[in-house]
Amino acid sequence: MGPLNWGDVPTAVGALFAGGAAWFAYQTIKSQRQQIGEQQEFIGEQTRFMDEQRQNLQLERAELRAAAEARKWAQARQIAMHQRRTGSDNEGHGWVVTVQNPTDTLIRKVEVHFGTAYRAERAFTWPAFEHNPARPFERGTEALPIPVDVLGAMKAARFSLNGLTSATVHNNRPTVFFTDGAGVHWSLDSYGKLEEASAGTPS
Repeated sequence: MGPLNWGDVPTAVGALFAGGAAWFAYQTIKSQRQQIGEQQEFIGEQTRFMDEQRQNLQLERAELRAAAEARKWAQARQIAMHQRRTGSDNEGHGWVVTVQNPTDTLIRKVEVHFGTAYRAERAFTWPAFEHNPARPFERGTEALPIPVDVLGAMKAARFSLNGLTSATVHNNRPTVFFTDGAGVHWSLDSYGKLEEASAGTPS
């Protein structure tokens, strides 16, 4: 073994430190990359979780809206209307319409229109759930104002219009208007079509 060349020592030490620095730099970069990867994975999981939560909230809101809409229509869908043409060519033709409230909540402002030109002339109490009861006028029927201010739970009212021609009766079918227990206005036509009535319509 030859004598130590002291001139090479600084070079060797410098190379050693440079190698160590490079190794530490590599480890630092490797650690940072790992941390970045973990952060990205965490952010991705959080994003997926938030998306799932958002979807769940949207479903819950949709279910709440559907339930509220079902409650809104629940009473109105139970209101029934029975109509029958009456009269003759000699006496004049007309309609009688029975409106029944089979629910446990009253309805208000009940009236019947025939087409767009005619309204019921008379209204009176009627035996509930009997479209053609025996001797109804012997069972306490009473005249009612039009519109009928209140039609109570499990009650019925009958409306009538007379003195029209057969063609007029044929072309002007009845529609009942009423306000439900929640204050929503409705129309129910002779074909059973139920709609929420606009602010400008009766009741």
